[in-house]
Amino acid sequence: MSNTPKAKVRTQVTVPMRFADGYATTARVFTFDGLVDGKEHLALGLGDWQRALTRAAAGGRAPLVRPHSECLTGDVFGSQRCDCGPQLREAAERIADAGGLLLYLRQEGRGIGLYAKLDAYALQDAGLDTYEANVALGRGEDERDYTAAAQMLLALGVERVRLLSNNPDKAQQLDRAGVTIAERIPTGVHLSAANVRYLATKATHTAHTIELPLAE
Repeated sequence: MSNTPKAKVRTQVTVPMRFADGYATTARVFTFDGLVDGKEHLALGLGDWQRALTRAAAGGRAPLVRPHSECLTGDVFGSQRCDCGPQLREAAERIADAGGLLLYLRQEGRGIGLYAKLDAYALQDAGLDTYEANVALGRGEDERDYTAAAQMLLALGVERVRLLSNNPDKAQQLDRAGVTIAERIPTGVHLSAANVRYLATKATHTAHTIELPLAE
């Protein structure tokens, strides 16, 4: 039995969305009271999310869910130094097609914040990798905590998910917090000249399920 504190839905509202490439969908956006970290995380119900949740509650297939950590530089400004923006765009369409939830988590820079993330970029420019740079700043390699994500899911009645993520730590943390991972589904590989080292380091250092093409 999980000891995860309970949260509850605070507000829900319908928001039409359009991405930069023209893809459009509609989300049912949920806010919450009682999240353990006090941050303003969101859950977006996409596609026929209600049917997906009802089916799962009756013992059927678990809904498709992606916990996506906020990345201002990637999600908003289209930075090529990471794959966050393309992952967000991919997740929105895949979840809308399948019916499920996109969790938008306010934990920039693997939890160290926007300014510290940019400080880490400067250290990466000097030769450190993405994890070494965080440590050099006196921070953890990855400070993200997915307890609030589990709280959000449980508040919406979701106890089992098909997890759209390459990150094994997300699956482990959600499982410990009381959310069963019925299946892990990797995202696509969004490779650019600027993020190849970043993606390779995630694959080798923290066992992300990223299949990078072999060098020519």
